[in-house]
Amino acid sequence: MDTNLLDLKFARIGARLKIADRPSRRTRTAGAMSLDVRTDRVGEFFEVIRQPGAEAEIEILDVQPADRHLLLLVREGKDKSKFLCGHDERHWFVAGIPESAPVGTVRQAKEALKPAEVLTAQASKGLRAKARSRRKNAAYVRQGEWFFVPGADMAVDEKLILRDEPLTRGNGGKPHWAEFCYRTGGETVYVCSRHPNGVTAAQYKVILSGNAKAKGWGWRTMRRNPGVYVKGRVRHTDHAAITLHGWHRVVMNTEWQSKAMRNVAFLD
Repeated sequence: MDTNLLDLKFARIGARLKIADRPSRRTRTAGAMSLDVRTDRVGEFFEVIRQPGAEAEIEILDVQPADRHLLLLVREGKDKSKFLCGHDERHWFVAGIPESAPVGTVRQAKEALKPAEVLTAQASKGLRAKARSRRKNAAYVRQGEWFFVPGADMAVDEKLILRDEPLTRGNGGKPHWAEFCYRTGGETVYVCSRHPNGVTAAQYKVILSGNAKAKGWGWRTMRRNPGVYVKGRVRHTDHAAITLHGWHRVVMNTEWQSKAMRNVAFLD
């Protein structure tokens, strides 16, 4: 691993890189190596942590300086993990790419992060490549990891519309807040700080029966993988607020399908 070459390629997109050899407790992990965005006195930087004694290599597959993105490959034996590293509105980010996607460029990585609903919508609108890379186009509006796809005219029960509702992946990250939200279907789960991804009703009963203190863990019920529609203002501290006119279907990017993010659940 040529650290000088890696530094130069990250510098081409205007980013700093730090590499360390020590055990990692970070969440962006690809086995022998982990990758994250951290902050020091200078500002944000990308951090690569290599586990002691690990035989893993990093390679940059594509660099797009004007777009401030690069595609990074972590190779550990026969296993490969790819990450899109870049700048989105206000901050640097890292996104794990699903291993099932044959990705070799930044543009391909961006398309691989789009869920099927988004790919279908942009195909139906006949979007050109330049339009598909925008955060807002005729097919969708994107804010961070969330895509908002315009829906057909919906007949909703006004009594079931929620106000100031959080959109969260269930991994402890900061939520996006929707002014109006309407949910359909999904699975009821029980969530607390010890089970942020939620447990089913059956699992919840087992936990309570096996631990007398479990009732006091601050449980709340949520819907996992529901059909979620929002409209109005959607805000987040790391992104510019957006305003959606009419109901939009909410879908998350495909990062959760990658090895680095498999334990992330869609919780609304």
